[in-house]
Amino acid sequence: MTPPHTHTGHGAGTTTDDPREFWENRYREKDGIWSGRANTMLVRTVAELPPGRALDLGSGEGGDAIWLAERGWQVTGVELSGIAIARAVAAAADRGVATGRVNFVAADLQTWRTDERYDLVCACFLQSPVEFARDEVLRRAATLVAPGGHLLVVAHAAAPPWSGLAGDPSIVFPTPAGDLAALALSDDWDVLVCEVRTRPATGPDGQESTLEDSVVLVRRP
Repeated sequence: MTPPHTHTGHGAGTTTDDPREFWENRYREKDGIWSGRANTMLVRTVAELPPGRALDLGSGEGGDAIWLAERGWQVTGVELSGIAIARAVAAAADRGVATGRVNFVAADLQTWRTDERYDLVCACFLQSPVEFARDEVLRRAATLVAPGGHLLVVAHAAAPPWSGLAGDPSIVFPTPAGDLAALALSDDWDVLVCEVRTRPATGPDGQESTLEDSVVLVRRP
């Protein structure tokens, strides 16, 4: 599946093993699943990069892609859910993003291919309750980075306390070292960030907490 951002549990009506059906059902639960803001680790990590061509893998309702486009990037967002893409297109229009500055593609990351190369490839929170070949997708993401470009991989490193998943031994969260190893990069790539970072967050019922994210930023020579 090409999950959008920050998936930490099943919602009502999402019981299915088919990835496309699962995420369409997930998005039908509410008029908006995510905040519309760019994720904190993306903003902290790439804000100083010069804009170029960007690829957002699992672009969800468009928060990250739109944020990049507003800062001068030419962005392609790839997302499995047609409902999410429709919301992303509407959000980009509502925020006055120039036509052609951001483009959204409906596709499964496990099968999607392109001959294009990008100055920034983002793979943020590609974690799914249904089967998803995450390591394979990450390795392919690295091949889409143009010379001198960057790849950002962000993942939940632990369950939010309000998710009901904390302490569940059946759930294994990514680590920075694990994601870096999964990329299978050649030795000439530069590893700029490979660490767990924290951020404040508010739960669905107003709970205040600090969350942990695995963050990997690498640069192709």
